[in-house]
Amino acid sequence: MASFLVKAAGYWPFAILPLQEVWFEAADGARLFGWYVESSGGPATLLWCHGNAGNIINRLENLVELYKHGLSVFLFDYRGYGRSQGRPTEEGLYQDAMAAYAYLSASRRVAPERLVIFGRSLGGAVAAEVASQRPAAGLVLESAFPSVEALAKHHYFGLPVHWLLGARFTLVDRLPRIAAPILVIHGDRDDIVPLELGQQVFDAVRGPKAFYLVQGAGHNDLYLVGGTPYFQRLKRFADEVIR
Repeated sequence: MASFLVKAAGYWPFAILPLQEVWFEAADGARLFGWYVESSGGPATLLWCHGNAGNIINRLENLVELYKHGLSVFLFDYRGYGRSQGRPTEEGLYQDAMAAYAYLSASRRVAPERLVIFGRSLGGAVAAEVASQRPAAGLVLESAFPSVEALAKHHYFGLPVHWLLGARFTLVDRLPRIAAPILVIHGDRDDIVPLELGQQVFDAVRGPKAFYLVQGAGHNDLYLVGGTPYFQRLKRFADEVIR
């Protein structure tokens, strides 16, 4: 397995990551790209469904910290993002995440009881779609919103990205169907998805759940403001649910 020292966005990450490039296909044939990083620090693997802004290269610094804290991670780009083919649609993003789950299961032999699905912002509904249809040890929802409709009511004059027009991403409708434990993470200064929407997400969870508030964090700096305690909380959740 090759290791690469990755330079991106003008900074050097703080570790040598054993990044493995992955190409895989969605059910409709869309060719998708991702990175797999395997850690020896524990048995948990994180399937990471990112938000609507940027692509996987913008998550490198975050990925370094997850790896350093003992988590294996599969981070992939949805269709139309980064090197992945196609154009983003709501149904397409669901297909992409299901294909990522299938890749981990078939190609990496990651058992469901070792898998934690992580969804950030828009990726919360995507992650929940997978968790409502496939077994997993746990689900993490970070800076997530109940639905596009709820988010649009907050922003009034438009959504953060144009292609969301006509999409629903109803996270709250999926949560009652999920039996796995759920960790909800939110910043108290999030001006894109305000804390009250994060609380609505938490309230919709019917199974085992926990809420982790990051004081002083907005929408895009949550892991930076949260620092080491944030990553320790993620690792603790993963360790708890895979036992």
